[in-house]
Formats: sequence, C-alpha cells, structure tokens
Amino acid sequence: MEKFTQMLQPVADNIYISALVALIPIVYYLVALAVFKLKGWLTGLTTLIVAAIVAVIFFKMPATFAVMSSLQGIVYGILPIGWIILASVFLYKMTVKTGHFNIIRDSVTSLTDDRRIQAILIAFSFGAFLEGAAGFGAPVAITASLLVGLGFQPLYAAGICLLANTAPVAFGAVGVPVSVMGNLATYVDGTPIPATDIARMIGHQLPVVSIFIPFYLIIVMAGFKKAMEVWPALLVAGGSFAIAQYASASFLGPELPDIISALFSLLCTVILLQFWKPKTTWKFKNEPKQTIETVKHSSKEIATAWAPFIVLVVAIFIWTLAPVKAFFKKLSIVIDVPFIHNNIVNSVSGKVVAAQYKFDILGAVGTSILVAALISKFIIKISWKDTFETFIETFNEIKMALLTICFVVGFAYVMNASGMTNTIGSALAATGKAFAFFSAGLGWIGVFITGSDTSANLLFAKLQQVTAQQTGMDSLLALAANSSGGVTGKMISPQSIAVAAASVGLVGKEPELLRFTVKHSLFLLLLVCILVYLQSTGILGWMIPTHP
Repeated sequence: MEKFTQMLQPVADNIYISALVALIPIVYYLVALAVFKLKGWLTGLTTLIVAAIVAVIFFKMPATFAVMSSLQGIVYGILPIGWIILASVFLYKMTVKTGHFNIIRDSVTSLTDDRRIQAILIAFSFGAFLEGAAGFGAPVAITASLLVGLGFQPLYAAGICLLANTAPVAFGAVGVPVSVMGNLATYVDGTPIPATDIARMIGHQLPVVSIFIPFYLIIVMAGFKKAMEVWPALLVAGGSFAIAQYASASFLGPELPDIISALFSLLCTVILLQFWKPKTTWKFKNEPKQTIETVKHSSKEIATAWAPFIVLVVAIFIWTLAPVKAFFKKLSIVIDVPFIHNNIVNSVSGKVVAAQYKFDILGAVGTSILVAALISKFIIKISWKDTFETFIETFNEIKMALLTICFVVGFAYVMNASGMTNTIGSALAATGKAFAFFSAGLGWIGVFITGSDTSANLLFAKLQQVTAQQTGMDSLLALAANSSGGVTGKMISPQSIAVAAASVGLVGKEPELLRFTVKHSLFLLLLVCILVYLQSTGILGWMIPTHP
C-alpha cells in the first residue's frame, strides 16, 4: 500500500490556520464534556469520530489509515491500561468485601485525636496509598468520608482531601497516567520515550511539591502558627514521602511510587508519634464534643488487613525486574497493524512510523496485580465464589470508565498518526523559550476538564514532545511537566468536585467547594511552572536525567 506522508500545514498552506483546524477535536472534547456535560464514554466516542473526520478531510489521511489507527489505540486502551485499572480496583474491593479495609482504616485513625495529625495521616498519607492502589476518585471519596466520620466539618474535609490528593495523582492507579505516555512520544533521535524515563523525570519534580503539601495543607486548615506547632510531623510525613517518591520513581518505574511513598510516610509518621506528641490538641472552633470509638485490633489482624497491598508491592516489583520482563517479552505476541505499519511518514522527523499490536498479557503489570489479588485471597480468606462475584462487580462498576479510556486512547492515536499533533506543536513552537513555563499549564487544563491525569497525558503527550523539540526544551521534561502540572488541576476538576461533595453530603454546594480549592490549585500550578522553567533554563538543569 502507498505510504501516507503527514502534512504539516495542509490548510491554506498556513501553519496557524492548520493548527486551528487540528484543534477542532480537542476543543470539541472539552466543550462536550464541560459545557454539554455528555457522558464520558459518549464524549470519547464522538471525539474519536470528529478526529477521524478532520484527519481524513483536512489532513488527507486515508480513511482506512484513520480507522486502523483508532483501533490500535483502542486495543492499547484495553491492554495494558484497562487491565491495570480492572485488576487494581478488584484487589481493593476484595479488602472492602471481607471487612479488612475497615481494619486498615481503624489502624490509621487510632493514633491521635489531634485534627492536624489526623488530616496528615488520612488525607495525605492514606489518601496517597488509595490513589496508588485504586485511584479514579476512590481516594477523595474514602478519605473525606473518614474525616467527616471523625468529626471534621464537611467542607474542610472535602477541600483538604482534594488538596492532599495533589502529591500522588501523577502515579495514581498503579502508575497508569505515566504508563500511558510510554512510547507515545519520541526523543530527538526518534527513539520511543519509555514510561520508566518519564517516571524518573517526574521523580525529579514532584518530590519538591510533595514535601511542601503537608505544611500547606495544615496552614490552610489551621493557620501558620498552628501548623508550626506540629512541624515535626509535617516534615516527617512530607519528607519521607518525597524521599520514597524520588527513589521509587527513579529506580522502579511508574507503578509503585504512590504505594511505596504512602506506606513509608505512614510508617515514619507512626514511629514519630510513638516518641513525640503535639503540646496541645487542636480541634475546630465550636466543634461539638463527641466520643469516637475506635475498634482495637490485634497486630495479627492489622498485618492481615495490610497484607494484600504488601503482596501487591512485591508482585509488581518482581514483574518489573529486567530478567523477568525479558522472559515475558519472549512470550509476547506482536502483530503489525494492517495497512499502517511502516506506511506513515512523520512530518517532523521524516521517518516511517511503526504501528503494532503488542499482546503481552503475562508480562503486563495488570497481571502482576491480579496474581497479587489471587494470593491475597488465601490471606484474607475470601471464598472463590465471593472472589469471582467481586471481580464481576468490579468490572460492571468501571466498564464505562474503561470504555471511555479506550475511546480517548483511540482519539490520541488518530491525532498522532494523522500529523495533527505535529501541526499544533509547530504552531505552539512560536512561543519560543516561554513554552517551558507554560507547558505545565497544558497538563493543568487537560486534567481540569477531563478530571484525569491519564486522559490529559493521552491528549497532550505527543503535543508536548513535538513543541518541546521545536523550542529547544528537553522532550522528557515537557512530558513530565504535563503530568506534574496536571496534578494541580485535579482538585478543581468538575468530576473531583462532584465526588468530594457527594462523599461528605455537600451535593448542591459544589461551587463553594470549587471556591475553596481554586486559589490553591492556581498557586501550586505556579510553583510547578516555575520549577519546570528553571529546569529548562539550566539553572536546575542538573535535575533532568540523562537520556538519548
């Protein structure tokens, strides 16, 4: 079949007009979701159709190529992305069904009655753990309802949990937001950028934010003076989280940073509380006196409750070892995508683009999570019948979310294969060196609208890489900036606000919650923008890992 050469400026032979046309699918996606409030799956499907139409009519992509590119993306959305989500939520729901999750909750809440420390333990550390293990709204919903159950004011409980959720979002749901960017973009020499490299770069950014979040959280909650009264706990919680986040992201890849960082932060903070307590116990003004009965559990019960997630960490670690990955790779099946494999010529690099289906079911991270769940079945003593029922329940609960992801990935693949992403990137390159400052804002916009760092990364990863190369910015830095900037938009996305409000009984008061979080979102975004700019200019350039 004749090769399709992407066109950089197919409309009126003008890069800016062509870029505006290329933006049509993205604008449609944002408007359909935010203004017309279409369901996620319907928005994804119709956006995929719009992207294909624009690709064929304006970018002269053969219709067959557009269809096959979308199918390639949809398959990638199922494996490995959807498989990871399904398996991780399944493991979490097993602990809920058996009651072991309640023991996990009790083990966290029984340590102190100081509201500041409770907020750090639950909203920050435990919330990060839930983000890493399940993600997709579960962390905010669970931690906010927990804080309300302990006596927190609903608005503060929801707002604080949304704010605390900033640190772990980039590596949420077992690293899916970072994993989806792997191989979507390329280095200058054309080498695909693996997810491990992106994770490493994010690990050189987010720890700066992570160590700051606990302090910022309590300052917002109780004021600067009251926050300084518990600075040892804030430093230990944030510092231990940042150290573990840096180490795990740098050396283990994108799957485990949240889980490891959260567990290490919890452990270090718990150890501190054995030797240090705040001089005064702080509670909210006019807080009604009530007695919170915390069920006491034996060490064995607590260890059993946490065991599935410890097994999860071990399983993922084994699966990501180089020899294990190499072994599974030999068993994987790679099929060239009909019509488009090596038949598309990139408009920027001039090189042909490979297009393949990669079926690596045994080596997929989702499989390691499923293995962890099946091992945990014997630890938490759940019957095969209940295990199977839980899996079916999990699938039914998230099937529409999985469908949405498949369509969004398909849409991203069509944008990339048709050359639309290259065209938009070339137009953005006109901002020159200033793009390094604004690159994180692109991720912020994506997460604000879609409510997902995963979706934002799928939408803008290629665009970030292309624009970065044309403005002299490091490609890896731009990809990381998209994810790191995106995490600051999570707390104000309509989906997050709705989940938080519903979990604490504030349905109908979403605008109040948005007003609570928006200024903090913009402030944290500014910090990330400044950090990325300093990394790009050479002042903090030493923080960028070496790569091709």
